[in-house]
Amino acid sequence: MFKGSTYKRCKCTEPKLNATGEPIFTANGEPATREMGADCPNLKKKDHGSWYYYVNLSDFPGTGNRRPRKGGFLTSKAAEKAAQKLWDEASNGIDIESKETAHQFLLRWHETRVDLKESTRDDHHDFIHRLYIPAFGDVPMRDLRTKHIQAMFKEIWAFNEIKEANRVAAVLAKAEVDQAHLAWKQAPKPRPHHLRERWTAARAALKEANAKPRQDTGPGRQEKFLQALSGAMAFAVREKLITENWCDAVVIPKYEKPDPLVWTPERVARWRETGEVPGPVMVWTPELTGEFLDLAVEHSMYVMWHWMTFRGPRRGEATGLPWTEVDLDQGYANLVETLAVRSSYETYAETPKSRASRRTVTFDSITLTLLAAWREVQKGQRERWELKRAQWMADNPDKPQKYGPFVNSGKVFTMEDGRPWNPKHVSQTFDRFLERHGLPPIRLHDLRHCAASLSLIAGLSMKAIQLLLGHASFSLTADTYTSLMPQFDKANADATVAVVPRAQATASTDSGGGQPEAPPEPAPTPDPVPRLVLINSSPDAEGQEIAA
Repeated sequence: MFKGSTYKRCKCTEPKLNATGEPIFTANGEPATREMGADCPNLKKKDHGSWYYYVNLSDFPGTGNRRPRKGGFLTSKAAEKAAQKLWDEASNGIDIESKETAHQFLLRWHETRVDLKESTRDDHHDFIHRLYIPAFGDVPMRDLRTKHIQAMFKEIWAFNEIKEANRVAAVLAKAEVDQAHLAWKQAPKPRPHHLRERWTAARAALKEANAKPRQDTGPGRQEKFLQALSGAMAFAVREKLITENWCDAVVIPKYEKPDPLVWTPERVARWRETGEVPGPVMVWTPELTGEFLDLAVEHSMYVMWHWMTFRGPRRGEATGLPWTEVDLDQGYANLVETLAVRSSYETYAETPKSRASRRTVTFDSITLTLLAAWREVQKGQRERWELKRAQWMADNPDKPQKYGPFVNSGKVFTMEDGRPWNPKHVSQTFDRFLERHGLPPIRLHDLRHCAASLSLIAGLSMKAIQLLLGHASFSLTADTYTSLMPQFDKANADATVAVVPRAQATASTDSGGGQPEAPPEPAPTPDPVPRLVLINSSPDAEGQEIAA
């Protein structure tokens, strides 16, 4: 049982008297008063005043002679129960008199997380300053509860409704721009001024609508917010700052990882008609994959995209690959480094995502041929860049340099000045390329799913696909790509039906008399390695042909 006591007191006041019993006055001439506290004669009434407790912590090491007090309880029993809880926490080593706020603790916790990757630390820094501190940063850690965290997520859900309204407004604004422009364009010349003014006002309204936040904070993102905060709360529990992890009871929308969907002809037709994408994760069929590669064959990023399509490296693994980890003679690459991007668009190198991500990937024969040819192109790019730079400096000695020094980054995939491609720029370029050529949209990351689906069709096992993609567990690979199997596995479905003998099946095959016709001979396979013209990144650069 705790050492201390409970007592009752109130906020009633009475005049303050001096030693002779005369009233004391303040500087402005008003009578001074004092709280009666436990001396109030009305405390005997049940509904007057409130109950307090104090706890003597002198028995616990390092606590000194502290006697924490707290009031506001309706009954003596409630005050005693709270005091007992405080005593039990102190006996378990909890710092019950800590004044550290959630703001102070979260910053201190973040400083200790030197074990995290830089990208993860950047995410946590963003969550702390953008979400946690504004929501409950001023709450003392001793008083923090699940309700404070739950209220933060409630605000996120409410803001999602605002962003949905912003999305609708942006769509309507875009429609108004299109209508205003069409009306102005179709008007006979000289066109009326009010049509031009309408178009101008519509564009200004669209710009304002697009400036408002529109991206939904979905269940997956909310789960990341909660996981990061839960890690901080677990640290506070280990520090004996709080008694339990208050994130454990927080309720957020359930996140279900989306299954990849194949761009079937029916889905493509529907998308071309309505613009609707069936799901967030889409995969091309082999036919669409071939169409993409044929269209991209002269693009400066073609070799990188070809490798990503068939062997599935992540974009950071591809852009961060150094030549020192590529063996063109044996035909493999060691993925030991990745290129990441900060919110400022700045890139930095870091280790791969997990231990399983540090892997060796064998090149297919076509990619290997393309890489060998690309290396020669890269050498020619350096020569041309240094020649341009020398000519520019000779002709413009007093002007800012248009051509900086060649950057010997040592990366496989670089721009003509030697700098590696920014991973985010590669994604943006990929998106624009698909839009320009009218291909069904997928994300650059979905090329990994394309590599997995092609491997499934080719008969590779799930274990082999796990090792190829660098997944940390077999279950992750199986859970992600099992949904793709029914979409490609028609042969197995037909084999199952063929097990059951059917009279109609025999009749249908013999309806034409005699044996069914043999299938036509397949068309000759074209040369799998076309002649490529890889276009340099600068507008004035000349293409260099690769004879593969």
